Amino acid sequence: MTHILAIDQGTTSTRAILFDESIEPVHSAQAELTQHFPRSGWVEHDASEIWDLTLKVCRDVAQKAGDTPIASIGITNQRETTVIWDRDTGKPIHNAIVWQDRRTSATCAKLREAGHEDMISERTGLLLDPYFSGTKIGWILEQVDGAREKARAGKLAFGTIDSWLIWNLTGGKRHVIDITNASRTLLLNIRTCEWDEEICDLLGVPMALLPEILDCDADFGETDLIGDSVLSIQGVAGDQQAATIGQACFEPGMLKSTYGTGCFALLNTGADLVRSENRLLGTVAYRLNGQTRYALEGSIFVAGAAVQWLRDAMKVIGHAEETQALAESSDPNQPVILVPAFTGLGAPYWNADCRGAIFGLTRNSGPAELARAALESVGYQTRDLIEAMRQDWSEESLGQTLRVDGGMTASDWTMQFLADITGARVDRPRILETTALGVAWVAGMRAGLYPDAAGFAESRAVDRSFEPGMTTADRAARYQAWSRAVRGTLEY
Repeated sequence: MTHILAIDQGTTSTRAILFDESIEPVHSAQAELTQHFPRSGWVEHDASEIWDLTLKVCRDVAQKAGDTPIASIGITNQRETTVIWDRDTGKPIHNAIVWQDRRTSATCAKLREAGHEDMISERTGLLLDPYFSGTKIGWILEQVDGAREKARAGKLAFGTIDSWLIWNLTGGKRHVIDITNASRTLLLNIRTCEWDEEICDLLGVPMALLPEILDCDADFGETDLIGDSVLSIQGVAGDQQAATIGQACFEPGMLKSTYGTGCFALLNTGADLVRSENRLLGTVAYRLNGQTRYALEGSIFVAGAAVQWLRDAMKVIGHAEETQALAESSDPNQPVILVPAFTGLGAPYWNADCRGAIFGLTRNSGPAELARAALESVGYQTRDLIEAMRQDWSEESLGQTLRVDGGMTASDWTMQFLADITGARVDRPRILETTALGVAWVAGMRAGLYPDAAGFAESRAVDRSFEPGMTTADRAARYQAWSRAVRGTLEY
C-alpha cells in the first residue's frame, strides 16, 4: 500500500488528507486558522501560522499512516492571498493579505479611470479588482519601510500560499508558483503563460519579486520535514481549479461550483480563452502534460461565510449544522432576503464598496428566517453566475447539470434549493473534498500510482442528485425578488 498526501490550505483552516491507491481518503488532520480584521473590509492571515499549522497537520497524518509509505505530495490553496517574505530570513514582512480583502479598492478605481482595465483584462482575463494579488503586492511594498528597494534588489520574494508552503517545505530551495495560482495574480499573460512586464511596471511590482511558473503536474521540489523519508511535491493547483480537476470536469461545457467560505463556479472552455461580456473571469483551468485548458469563472465572496456570520457575529446559531433545521422550520410566508455583501459583491457585479443588506423583515422574523435567507443567498448568487455564463457560452448543455462540492453541500436543504432556483440537476459527489482529491490525483498520476484523466473520470462516484422541483413561475418570482434586493444594495 502507498499513500498520496494532499495539503489543502484554505481560508479558515488547513487540512492534510492521505489518499490510498484507490484514490480514497483514509486519514486526515485539520487545524483552524486565525482570522484578522484590522479594519472594515480588511482581512489578513499570519503566514507563519499558516506554515506552522500546515507542518503540524502533515506530521499528524504521516504518523497516522504508520509504516505505509507516501509516494508524493499535492498542494491546493486559497488563491490570490498574498505573502511577501525576506529571502535571507524566510520571514514575512507583513501579514498575508487575504483574497477577500478590499483595501486596494481606491487603487483599482484610479487604474480604471486612467483607462487601463481593457488592456489588463485582455491580457490576464481578469478585472481590475482588489480581489487579485497584484495591487496587494503594491500596497505591501508601499507600506513597509524599505520594502520596494529590497524587492528591486531581489532580496524579497512574493508568492501565493502555494509558493509560501513550497518555499518552506523545500527549505528555501524553490521559489515557484503553479500556473493556476499565477493566473490569479493580475500579473500573468494567460495566453503566453508568462509574467507581463508592462502590467508589473504599471502596478509597481518588480520582476525580481516573482516566482518561477510551473505546470500543475511539475516537479515542485522535495521535502524531508514531514516524515523519515524525502517526499516529492508533484501536483499543485489553486483550490477552485483543483476542485475542477477533482470533479473530473475535463470536457468543454462541464460546470462545477464549490461552496466554502466563498462560492466559485468554473466552466471548462477547453483550449479557447473566452472573453466574457458579463464581467466573468477568464482563467487557466489547469495545465497538464504541457496542455493549457481555460475556464470562465464566477466568484462569490460570501457563501459559507454567511453561516459563520450568523454564528460568530449575530449569535443566531452555535454550530453551522443548525442552519438546515432552522431553515426547515422557517415561515414560508416571510420571504426574507439576505444580500451578503459583507466585503462587496463579486461576479457579475464586481462592486467592492457595497455592503450587506437584509430585505423583507417583519416583527415576526427570527433566527429561522435569517438562517433560511443565508442558505438561499448561496443559490441566488449561483443563479447569477449561471445566467452570465449562458450569455458568454453558447452550448445548450450549460446549466443542465451542476457538479457541486465543498462543506455547504452536506446540507440537503441547501442543495435542493440550489436545484430549484437554478433549474439544474445538482450532482453531489461521494467525496466532498474535491479540492484535495484533485491535487492528490495530479500528484498520484505523476508518481505513476493513479490512472490518466479518462480513467479518473470513470472512477468518479455521485452520492446524490437533486432534481429541480420548483415551478417555473415560482422560480422566476423568487429570482426577480432577489434581483430587486441586489439593485437596492448596489444603490444604497
